[in-house]
Amino acid sequence: MEIQENYSLQPYNTFGIDAMARYFVALNSTEQMAEFLRLSNYQKLEKFILGGGSNILLTKNFEGVVLKNNIKGIHVVHEDDDVYHVRAGAGENWHQLVMHCIDHGYAGIENLSLIPGNVGASPMQNIGAYGVEIKDVFVALEALNMHTGEVETFHRCDCEFGYRESVFKRQLKGQYIITSVTLQLHKTPQFNTSYGAIEQELENMGVTELSIRNISQAVINIRSSKLPDPNKIGNSGSFFKNPVVDANLFKKVQAAFPDVAAYPAGEGKMKIAAGWLIEQAGWKGKTFNNYGVHKKQALVLVNYGGAAGKDIFQLSSDIRQSVAEKFGVTLEREVNIL
Repeated sequence: MEIQENYSLQPYNTFGIDAMARYFVALNSTEQMAEFLRLSNYQKLEKFILGGGSNILLTKNFEGVVLKNNIKGIHVVHEDDDVYHVRAGAGENWHQLVMHCIDHGYAGIENLSLIPGNVGASPMQNIGAYGVEIKDVFVALEALNMHTGEVETFHRCDCEFGYRESVFKRQLKGQYIITSVTLQLHKTPQFNTSYGAIEQELENMGVTELSIRNISQAVINIRSSKLPDPNKIGNSGSFFKNPVVDANLFKKVQAAFPDVAAYPAGEGKMKIAAGWLIEQAGWKGKTFNNYGVHKKQALVLVNYGGAAGKDIFQLSSDIRQSVAEKFGVTLEREVNIL
């Protein structure tokens, strides 16, 4: 392994923020990770695990060690009459895993096409889109305990999945490095087309017979029409979670704004579309020099080139304050702030 010093993280975050890491090391196996963690020179330094860099906003230089998780590999580790168990290395690109599964006829994650980032982040975030979440197909993950150097297995019940969160974003944050994720995928597809505009897009595509590839392409078309390509405009996708509020607060919002975009969230709660709140507060399409809010999707904050992470963070704070004042609803950032 090669440990780099004073290393630019600009190529490793989809916002394209130019921040430096005091130390940077790319690790290609669990063994390399364990070996690095045993190096006494770096044990006391703060560590940050970097995957695809699609869910972080760098607001300053990092004075510790950035560990780039490059563990690759996709394998079927179990098969029966109905399902495959597919294990993927945490360093695999998520969308490429989805395409691999579609190519091989493994059904269940086609609705999660074109989500940026790597496989290791998928259970941390409990990624979801168009009616499917990673917890719906999750079997287990393996993770390296950063204190003991031992590999541990976490099953679905251990992960405490919630809306865009898991135990790895809360009480176990910073304690483990996820090394692989195993998913249960179906031989006979169970199509999910009722969420969002999938059915309309399939009709636009002239699809007469459903397939996991057609659904994937529909999702890709929809996402591409709404969200900027981070290879062209720096962004991290949805910057905020859709807030889940209790019935009383929702009734107050609905009374003042009858056209509020919201969905039932169980237990008498409602999930309000964060993009709708931000747009109604007047932020959609606003530009401030070289950063701003995307013109097509108010949930997406963008770096048009050369912006500082602290400026984008301040913009997110201003948006949160504005929405809270207008609606009485507090937005929570989905993006990790470093």
